[in-house]
Amino acid sequence: MKLNRISILLLFLFVIVIRAADRIDLDEPTRARCLEVLRAGLLSDEFWPSMHAAEGLTLGGHGGEVRVAFAARLETEKDDQRRCGLARELVRAGDEKKRKVMLDILRGEDDHGHVHAAESLYKVGGATKAKPVRAAFAQTKNANLQLMAAAALGQAGDAKALAFLREQMRSAKDPKAFTIVAWVLGRIGGSVDCTLIRSRLADVPDPLGKAYLQHALAALGNRDGQMALSRNLESGNPSIRVYAAVFAGDARMTSVKPQLIRLLEDETLDVRIRAAQSLLVLAR
Repeated sequence: MKLNRISILLLFLFVIVIRAADRIDLDEPTRARCLEVLRAGLLSDEFWPSMHAAEGLTLGGHGGEVRVAFAARLETEKDDQRRCGLARELVRAGDEKKRKVMLDILRGEDDHGHVHAAESLYKVGGATKAKPVRAAFAQTKNANLQLMAAAALGQAGDAKALAFLREQMRSAKDPKAFTIVAWVLGRIGGSVDCTLIRSRLADVPDPLGKAYLQHALAALGNRDGQMALSRNLESGNPSIRVYAAVFAGDARMTSVKPQLIRLLEDETLDVRIRAAQSLLVLAR
């Protein structure tokens, strides 16, 4: 059935309204504060928060700054785990050639960086056809490596990898394993995974692990999960605040804008960084 011009116009306006409701407006002082937090974080001596700051800058439209800051650092860094972080953020910022760094580490004999390489490839995508990723998924000696390789493959829709992740969510006895899976499914799964994730909440022995599952549910659109995420932004545990802040952007939770703005002044660097990132993401 062909749409007439009025129907097309109404559909176009409907899409605009929906998208407008899914974003926030940032005044210039707040936007400037977000960028100030991320730029300071990029230069921090705390390595992983500086990687998170790079992610925030790229997602906020400033990937060029990351490429300038990290290109030389990658050349001099010797630790494979850190090299994965630097290469990942350079790829995210647009330097596709640095994907080879992660693949080389993953296929290397030294296993120090294997899990980080698979996780980093999951985070930036594009690893579906890479032989080292498929080999990491096929092996069973390192469970965390297998999980992150499955995440990298599942991110591109690999049915076998997604089935594996869901089976781990369903049956894994180690809470560390199924909380990682929940973190992944919250980003690459669908609403069908909410029931499965909710079913494991009672099996998590600690508040941080429970927050992982709650935030995954929030990202999948679950109302209870989103209410929990909003509460977790006020948690006394900085690790919980960190993950709540980053998942607020993943969940497109525009309602927590005031809380995220307050977290720009949090005492913990990584909380400030993740709040700034989500504010910029929600404003795009």
